[in-house]
Amino acid sequence: MNAPSPHLRSGWTTGSCATAAAKAAWTTLCTGHTPDPVTITLPGGKQVAFALADHGLTPNGAWAAVVKDAGDDPDVTHGALIRADVMALPPSSGITFHAGAGVGTVTRPGLPIPPGEPAINPVPRAMIRTALEEVSGPTPDASVTISIANGEELAQRTLNGRLGIVGGLSVLGTTGIVVPFSCSAWIDSIRRGIDVARAMHLPHLAASTGNVSERSVQALFNLPDAALIEMGDFAGGVLKYVRDHPVPRLTIAGGIAKMTKLAQGRLDLHSKRGLTDMDALAKLAKESGADNALAQRISTIPTVAEAFLLTTNAGLNLGDAIARQARNVALDVLNGAPTALDVLVFDRAGQCVGQAMDQGWSLDAPHEGQDRKRR
Repeated sequence: MNAPSPHLRSGWTTGSCATAAAKAAWTTLCTGHTPDPVTITLPGGKQVAFALADHGLTPNGAWAAVVKDAGDDPDVTHGALIRADVMALPPSSGITFHAGAGVGTVTRPGLPIPPGEPAINPVPRAMIRTALEEVSGPTPDASVTISIANGEELAQRTLNGRLGIVGGLSVLGTTGIVVPFSCSAWIDSIRRGIDVARAMHLPHLAASTGNVSERSVQALFNLPDAALIEMGDFAGGVLKYVRDHPVPRLTIAGGIAKMTKLAQGRLDLHSKRGLTDMDALAKLAKESGADNALAQRISTIPTVAEAFLLTTNAGLNLGDAIARQARNVALDVLNGAPTALDVLVFDRAGQCVGQAMDQGWSLDAPHEGQDRKRR
């Protein structure tokens, strides 16, 4: 994973903000004094301070709120108000966690938190537990409710619904720090999506680079939403996780340009990670039947789309060659994992223009939405 630019500012996870709010509220309840700023301890041991946006008392407890600062990361929750309400519980009750407005509830197996529990992940729970212990000593007895303003609306811009988290956002974070453009949240969503599909014993998953390829592959195989993994540019993230957490069958689906990058050994398909090697694509076209003149022309043009158009007009099947080479790269990453693998290449209209199927399988008229047929 690439290091962030030195000019980009790091920020704080939702879990860190919830921890700061919970500690401030618990301190108010235990001491009558509200710390502002409030200092918390991150999982790595570093102490950081958070300014409070607001705080107050309730009939049964206290509350505090923090505005999330995600730094320069394009985080959907940047600027969201994270609130914690705390109440004291009878001795030996321990700490209980609850989902307030804007925080989701887990409804499917396979996530770090079991169904029925508020979507507050294990690390934020541990951070909150540590923060309360710093105020009142070991084994505090407290009810902690986390809320996120407009969380239910914000959650519609995340993958929570597909993961079975309903009613709002998740309280996330493993280090407490958001690294700009680290894309850690996206990769975590990929992993959780695979975990959920495995827990549901789904026989076939499809990881797609974008909306067109996702809709097309879903229609092609009649897959449920829970079987769809929105991998974006992170083909390597999917393949490495499936290598260690196998699924019965995986289809990698994407557009022509991104699948060409995978075929050339790129596991991060983003344009900023490097351009397509047009000389290598020209060589692949030549292996698919292109003459010297066409191969030379492909090596000098700027886009894969144009190269694909030229080979199609010449009656050549470059799409299958790209898919086969991409599948070989993916199989190397899977490193013998017991997962049947397909690679499909789609054009911008959603038609399958290249396929490399697991042994013994083929596609019949994929652009018409027909299922794969056994040879």
